[in-house]
Amino acid sequence: MAQTINRLTARKVETIKTPGYLKDGGGLFLQVGESGSKSWIFEFRFAGRRREMGLGSLERVSLSEARAQRDACNQMLRAHRANTVDAMSMRRLLEKMGYGERASVHGFRSTFRDWAAERTATPREVCEQALAHTIGNAVEAAYRRGDLFDKRRRLMDAWAEYCSQPPVKRAGKVVPMRSA
Repeated sequence: MAQTINRLTARKVETIKTPGYLKDGGGLFLQVGESGSKSWIFEFRFAGRRREMGLGSLERVSLSEARAQRDACNQMLRAHRANTVDAMSMRRLLEKMGYGERASVHGFRSTFRDWAAERTATPREVCEQALAHTIGNAVEAAYRRGDLFDKRRRLMDAWAEYCSQPPVKRAGKVVPMRSA
């Protein structure tokens, strides 16, 4: 069933006084506060969790502007979902590239985590979010509201730079370890 969008009218937005959320559709809501203040909220799901993003007060953002922002946000979310790569897709790519037996998705993730810890000053929380790890402590998860996006982007740019460098020639001979 298709979702109804653009349910609200300019008149309804201006005249509503009852506190609560009024749904316009497509994730857009008008939030009416106890004091009568009105603001636009965009609700969406990301990484399996419900999120809310404020789009501005009614005084600053009109109904049509809020709808345009909602549409832009939904477009970005669709683009992100289309570009998300799951572990199985990554494994198939490794096999196509001829690394199926020599490399694994877990190996890439593990190497990234070791590199980030040993070669960068990036905080542990940023590295864990870059790996999409969940926070095990419920109290800590409740207080962590940001997504550290800019910091994760810088970290991933540095990782891409590191991965694109040619292998370093090591001096000496690698000697295999033998069991006694």
